[in-house]
Amino acid sequence: MSSPVATAVSAAAPYNRAKAVKEFEETKVGVKGLVDSGIKAIPPIFVHPPKTLAELKRGFESESAPEIPTVDLAAVQGSRAAVVERVRQAASTVGFFQVINHGVPEQVLRRTLAAVKAFHEQPAEDRVPVYRREMGKGVSYISNVDLFQSKAASWRDTIRIRMGPTAVDPREIPEMCREEVVEWNKEVVRVSSVLFELLSEGLGLGAERFREMGLGEGRGMVGHYYPFCPQPDLTVGLNSHTDPGALTVLLQDHIGGLQVETPDGWIHVKPQPQALVINIGDFLQIISNEAYKSAHHRVLANHCNEARVSVAVFLNPSDREKLFGPLPELTSTEKPALYRNFTFHEFMTRFFKKELDGKSLTNFFRQ
Repeated sequence: MSSPVATAVSAAAPYNRAKAVKEFEETKVGVKGLVDSGIKAIPPIFVHPPKTLAELKRGFESESAPEIPTVDLAAVQGSRAAVVERVRQAASTVGFFQVINHGVPEQVLRRTLAAVKAFHEQPAEDRVPVYRREMGKGVSYISNVDLFQSKAASWRDTIRIRMGPTAVDPREIPEMCREEVVEWNKEVVRVSSVLFELLSEGLGLGAERFREMGLGEGRGMVGHYYPFCPQPDLTVGLNSHTDPGALTVLLQDHIGGLQVETPDGWIHVKPQPQALVINIGDFLQIISNEAYKSAHHRVLANHCNEARVSVAVFLNPSDREKLFGPLPELTSTEKPALYRNFTFHEFMTRFFKKELDGKSLTNFFRQ
């Protein structure tokens, strides 16, 4: 007897992509549902163009490949100026760095990843009630935020939770991850507050400048689940893109697969025990007048039998109607503003209008 999921996404002749995407969406069980159905080949909606697949093979593979910088936050107690400079260098070149000794207990890191994994691995009928694509909901479970805009889907599912400025009612968060999500949000607020101070100082501004702008008060959490892919050479876990917001705090497990684009090519962001991955978003590149750089990054399809899990918190300004643009302190006759002013509402509306692949908002708002 064939699986209803497999039946719903089976390719018909002639192949109708729009119809296949709609049928996959209507199953409401995501990529995990496909894996559970026992498929041996990925459905056509997940197969990426040859050009994309060829590009994926050009990432560094050797152990001697470059790595993104690591910042020891405990060193602030010894030489704050040295840590500020290290953060500034990472933010102005690669746009990615890992932080260690950030003060988050190891058990909190483990419990957060385990709780997100537990949500995705519960019986399909328990995930379905949360499956929704509406952006206004406080909690939603989806597969591919750009499913209906993309040329090819990615092999991943996601739970999204709004944590600020007005947090979702905790009772709406699935019980198996509720306590862990609330605790993780508190830790991210603390760590990001330190990072915003260091980043602000790195621009020659006061430590409180970004906090005064409300950066970090808008927080969206996503728990990505990348199950085993039977044909990882034909698809991706997450398309190349830059994050739209100010800053992203990412907790990834031990499996790996995240890559970042650098002047030297694509490099792996190797998992470090208990480290957090930090990256600059388009918004911070714009208000810093390109002193800081957002970077394209992607996730390879998971070829391991064990699912990959990551938890990202996107930090944004809280006021969606306020005008933002390059900070006046960072512009001059010699270096005029490179971007026009905009509201954050306009900024995010623009982001969700097209597919993720190759997406960056910086070009759209450039003067």
